[in-house]
Amino acid sequence: MSIGQQHEMSRERVRQLLLKAQDQLCGYADGFVDRWRDDLMALTVSPAVSGSEVAAVLGVREHVGAGLLAQAVGAEPPLTWAGRLHGWWTRDPSALEVLLRVGVQEAPLRGEDVAVTFASAGVPPNVPLLELLGHPKSPLVPGVEGSWLRRRARGRDAAYLYLLANGEPCRAEDLLEPTGIRRKPAVTEALRRDERFVQLRLEGKWALAEWPHLNDTSYPNAVEAFVATLTELGPLPKEALFVKVGERYPVTRWRLQQCLLDDRVGMTEDGLIDLVARGAAPIEESEPARPATMAADPAGNVFGIRLTVDKDILRGSGVVVSSWLTWQLGMRQAPMARTFSIAGHPTPIVLKRATSAAQLSSLRVLARENGMVGGCEFVLILRADDSTARIEHACARQYCRAVRAPL
Repeated sequence: MSIGQQHEMSRERVRQLLLKAQDQLCGYADGFVDRWRDDLMALTVSPAVSGSEVAAVLGVREHVGAGLLAQAVGAEPPLTWAGRLHGWWTRDPSALEVLLRVGVQEAPLRGEDVAVTFASAGVPPNVPLLELLGHPKSPLVPGVEGSWLRRRARGRDAAYLYLLANGEPCRAEDLLEPTGIRRKPAVTEALRRDERFVQLRLEGKWALAEWPHLNDTSYPNAVEAFVATLTELGPLPKEALFVKVGERYPVTRWRLQQCLLDDRVGMTEDGLIDLVARGAAPIEESEPARPATMAADPAGNVFGIRLTVDKDILRGSGVVVSSWLTWQLGMRQAPMARTFSIAGHPTPIVLKRATSAAQLSSLRVLARENGMVGGCEFVLILRADDSTARIEHACARQYCRAVRAPL
């Protein structure tokens, strides 16, 4: 309820009282704070100044009165696509949204690039950036791992970031889950209309047009380029090696870091990267963070992985899991694999550790044998001592889709 309605006064009367209070407050400030007008004028040239900064200039705690003094020098809350940014002040109310949209033009953005991108665009620090980006009227929508995608091109932007992180071409069906697009033809058509993507005709895979190595068929993947560089050039410092590999097969630093886990690659006593075949010691990955969906007993012998029956499981695809599991099982290089037998089942579960990810073999048959449907949750239990596995349906009965599904 407005002040006027609450106290039975007209809108004009309320305005007059507020102006009178502001004039009195300015008079008090003139008597106690030197040059406050000049200081606030200089401060609010910025496209967005927080209320605490205004209060600091006045030498007081943050208070509604500080906002009235900011208004007295012509400042007002900045405009954004989410409306006025209350608690912040500027004498150029349209400037902040202009800078925000400059940052938006760089989308899609990986999570680690968001702060740097908007800072480079001139957005002041401490502006509630994620709150603004997450607003329903924002031109961006959240993607995986803190990324931000253009609202009207979210599928294609997700495909771009996936390929950028993976560093290698992939088939359209591999992009279904990362993009959220349901059908392979729809993925193909979306990428075909976007100049950022090119299709490799011989393989049918999709790649980024910015990759200069597309016509180089001498290396099937980043790992082989990595090993070939070491074979030809000998031991190198890690940074120099990354540069040399990037010249032959440009991929992200993250992908190059993964290549260090290949069982052919190691480190010499003086800290250079070389081939294990030439005496280098194999490199083991450091312990990854444990995801909330995984647990282990104190002895490190029994592991539980909570999973949901999704479209990948239903169509028989392998299930990508955190490398925390393979690390705990001693699989700290790649490629490595371990099998877990299941009582009464002819086909074991296979856990593989590649340089890029860890993956479990298809769980479709096991899910169906246990009466599960899409959306059901289950726990896969692996024992390290006898290499056995079992699966347990974990849905609460009253919410289980399999129980509610018609016969």
